Amino acid sequence: MYRKASYGSELDQLIQLLSKLPGLGPRSARRAALQLIKKKDTVMRPLSTALAEVAEHVNPCSTCGNLDTSDPCHICDNPGRDHSSICVIEDVADLWALERSGSYRGSYHVIGGTLSALDGVGPDDLNISSLVERVRGGDITEVIIATNATVDGQTTAHYITDRLKDTAAMISRLAHGVPVGGELDYLDDGTLTAALKSRRPF
Repeated sequence: MYRKASYGSELDQLIQLLSKLPGLGPRSARRAALQLIKKKDTVMRPLSTALAEVAEHVNPCSTCGNLDTSDPCHICDNPGRDHSSICVIEDVADLWALERSGSYRGSYHVIGGTLSALDGVGPDDLNISSLVERVRGGDITEVIIATNATVDGQTTAHYITDRLKDTAAMISRLAHGVPVGGELDYLDDGTLTAALKSRRPF
């Protein structure tokens, strides 16, 4: 009869917690736990300290939803940014991706996900009302909707556009289509369709 391996309650708990992280199943969690134990002084203890510091000091920005040790965050508080432009994103990971590219110097608004009837996520579950308040209450000239190119992402983009239609801000959407370096033969039908619809003079 198969019996689940037991490593001791503390180690079991560590493996269970690690397995809850994205991309880590039970097997990967066991390997990660083993590496942490083998490298207690160089990895495990510094990681433990870093986790405690983050848990204590990092919180969502009350303005945009970014994660930072200050409120407002360093982006909202930066006078060098273009605060007349707001880029609407689903998650902080998307914010980090845009910042990494260095191609956007405006402000952000993290809505915290997408509308999804299947998952029971409605407008009240997302930070959309606070976005509408920001746009109506500030000197916002453009709102860039940068939700993902999924069915839920598109639904959310249309909903936000509808909520902001009576404001003075211009509403724009990230272009979808052929990625730089992409080959047509490897693209899916949805990407090709989006690319054709978003074509522009050359």
